[in-house]
Amino acid sequence: MMAVSTSEASTLTTVLSSEEEKILACVHCGLCLEACPTYVVTADENDGPRGRIYLMRAVTEGRLKPDSLTFETHIDRCLGCRACEAACPAGVQYGRLLEAARAEITSSPAKLTWTHRILRFVLRHVWLQPPRLRAAFGFARLFRDSGLGKLLVTTGLAQGISARFEFALLLLEGSRGRAGENETNAGRMPADRPQDASAPNGTPMLFRGCVTEGLFKRVNDATERVLAANGCAVQAPADQVCCGALHAHAGDLEGARHLARRNIEAFTSGSNGSPIVTNAGGCGAMLVSYGHLLSDDPKYADRAKEFSTRIRDIGQQLQALGFRNGANVGFARTTYDASCHLLHGQHAADASLGMLWAIPDLKFAMLNGSDVCCGGAGVYNLLEPQLSQEVLNEKLKHIAESGAEVLATGNPGCHMQIAAGAKLAGLPLRVCHPVELLDESYSRAGFYGPREARAQ
Repeated sequence: MMAVSTSEASTLTTVLSSEEEKILACVHCGLCLEACPTYVVTADENDGPRGRIYLMRAVTEGRLKPDSLTFETHIDRCLGCRACEAACPAGVQYGRLLEAARAEITSSPAKLTWTHRILRFVLRHVWLQPPRLRAAFGFARLFRDSGLGKLLVTTGLAQGISARFEFALLLLEGSRGRAGENETNAGRMPADRPQDASAPNGTPMLFRGCVTEGLFKRVNDATERVLAANGCAVQAPADQVCCGALHAHAGDLEGARHLARRNIEAFTSGSNGSPIVTNAGGCGAMLVSYGHLLSDDPKYADRAKEFSTRIRDIGQQLQALGFRNGANVGFARTTYDASCHLLHGQHAADASLGMLWAIPDLKFAMLNGSDVCCGGAGVYNLLEPQLSQEVLNEKLKHIAESGAEVLATGNPGCHMQIAAGAKLAGLPLRVCHPVELLDESYSRAGFYGPREARAQ
């Protein structure tokens, strides 16, 4: 494994210093506590933002060791949803503090648990190697589509191995679309689409994302079709890589920086400052943070800042285009859950929801707590399964109360978490991306040409 550099090990001290004025401005209002899903569940001050920041300061001041059980436990329990940032009157950038704290923990790899060691190995030796990552996702799709995972769950064999293993299989099953979903539109594009209406600065570029492209390719395809139907053709650089969010959340900031530099190179060549469109809230939040992530890199600092200003969620891009409405397709009662990072990191949840308003006569139901984390948070649901499940149960309760049969959310991690939880709870629910519903609506409206009219 790659050793953590001295500069990385002191990241927490640096970030705390930069936030010192805001932290001292804390009025102890407690708004961050009520916004924190883990504090709501445990009622432990150390599981809230204030308590975690106190622990971080204790580490930097030498009163607590970074490999102490107390520090590791309460930092690991944080979902990283960043809801506290939106609630904080002082404007503390808690997400940056959390990543720095986790980097501090991983600076003592000998103290890591076996689950963290496995995660670290996978992030270093699979996620940083695109050919290996593609092979891994290829195997995951093959396993999912073979029905073996579903068989292990339904027969109880997965539960017999462990509840964590069962939920991992359900997460993979949760990435599967409905039978025939989006197949009607496969290969179809608008037959008579107008010229790109959004490219004063060049043709928009699509960030495909590793998980989205690996397990939700139908969402990327729907994104391209919907944009094309609004006169906005996109290109997708072939040498783009993972956004680095999993690395940053796990404390591997050097791995995240490595991926950030590669993406900046991939999306800079011939771009002329064109928008970079994403359809995954977690990826988008990470991409807009590149300016901060590489702020100390003399070669990439300015380029990273410029890169971050170009990021747009698919909802934001469509909003900028003034996109058109589709047709009524008779969807069942539908609700919307806001991805935490789309909401708090990219500030684009309303634009994502706006895609549903373009579907005439949609039977929409408001979701209580739609702005609260579902408990997925990357691989948090596998590292902290019990706490994750408690947060998820609250989400599922509100979904059941809404009476919705369809739930739209703008992030693959949230998609799999909610779909897996619904399956486990016996709740009949179709989970999808808002752009998938809009894609179906556009197809019914006749915006796409015949199957033979494929994209060039």
